[in-house]
Amino acid sequence: MLDDDRGSATVEFTLVSILLVLLTLGVMQIALVLHVKNTVSDAASEGARWAALADSSLADGVIRTTELIDTSVGSDYSGRIRARYVNWLGQPAVEVTVRTQLPALGLWMPALPLEVRGHAAREVVG
Repeated sequence: MLDDDRGSATVEFTLVSILLVLLTLGVMQIALVLHVKNTVSDAASEGARWAALADSSLADGVIRTTELIDTSVGSDYSGRIRARYVNWLGQPAVEVTVRTQLPALGLWMPALPLEVRGHAAREVVG
């Protein structure tokens, strides 16, 4: 009676399927977190480059950063965006800081704080 293995394939399939679904969801979550982090970081860098142009202002850099984040990952991730003039590595530069939330467990669960900074050397005319 203990040698009877009828129905064991169904149980094995169920157990393996649960593990594969959890693994797939975990990989998708990691991909989502990395996508949001890299997109926000790139937008901050691009906003700093935009604000560092000789004929641009800090407000232009903030607007550019907001547009890029809104277009790429949505307005929920625009967060607080701040631009300022700094000395970076001994050179005049623009720093754009973005503070937002990183999706910790899917898009609808509690999020983790994220702060990224982008730098660009300022164009100086004259």
